[in-house]
Amino acid sequence: MLVLTRKASQSIVIGNDIVITILDVHRDQVRVGIEAPRDVDVHRQEIFDALQASNRDAAQSAEKLAPPNNKDD
Repeated sequence: MLVLTRKASQSIVIGNDIVITILDVHRDQVRVGIEAPRDVDVHRQEIFDALQASNRDAAQSAEKLAPPNNKDD
């Protein structure tokens, strides 16, 4: 993991088209601004984890509902 130190209003550039800017630091909270192309998903970790779990659950439910694959060859 790359660890960088930034102050408010300073940025980090990822690739050619993602910019992360530290907007504000107050006590134990940091406000972060993210500029990225629309096709790049950006989520907080807890939201990402919930989406992944939901997708796993949906896939498992679909497998249970799918008819058995009978091969009579």
